[in-house]
Amino acid sequence: MKVAIYARVSTKDKGQDTENQLHQLRAFAEQHGTIYKVYTDQESGGKADRTEFKLLLLEAYQQKFDLAVFWRLDRFSREGALATLRYLKELKDHGVHYKSFTEPYLDSLGPFGDVIVSMLATIAAQDLIKISENTKAALAKKKAAGVKLGTPGKSPAQIEQIRRLKGGGLSNYAISKNLGISASTVAKYLAE
Repeated sequence: MKVAIYARVSTKDKGQDTENQLHQLRAFAEQHGTIYKVYTDQESGGKADRTEFKLLLLEAYQQKFDLAVFWRLDRFSREGALATLRYLKELKDHGVHYKSFTEPYLDSLGPFGDVIVSMLATIAAQDLIKISENTKAALAKKKAAGVKLGTPGKSPAQIEQIRRLKGGGLSNYAISKNLGISASTVAKYLAE
């Protein structure tokens, strides 16, 4: 049996690394057959537009492997029950089974698979909503404390300072480092 491995982390920040999942997933996959391929993404599971995820689904359609394994359902998808069920059904429709490493009850061969997937996918989608709400609350707190959010607005004095530095022979990059703004902002202000 050929086994595909899918691992995902949301971001490269905060020490997240797919290797934390892959270490055990490789051994798990080898218990079920030979590893066909490892697919890894470093982006939110709340959207389907993940390069390796799309490739996994394409190669499942092409029947290049027999089993897909993943760390946990929320590592596979956080798009909610309907989308997650659709992806797992798509795998099964192409003759590809699936297994979750940390959720042994989540197995395409199990009698209550769809019910369990629905519950777990709903929980994963709710977690994503909570993360978004927490971020919004933190931003609202900063705004209430008087912290100005977003890109700093341009001031005539800043534009004049940029032009003066440019006239002194500095590059856009050097000006951006000097003023703590991006080089593209410097270029934009100089073009005005």
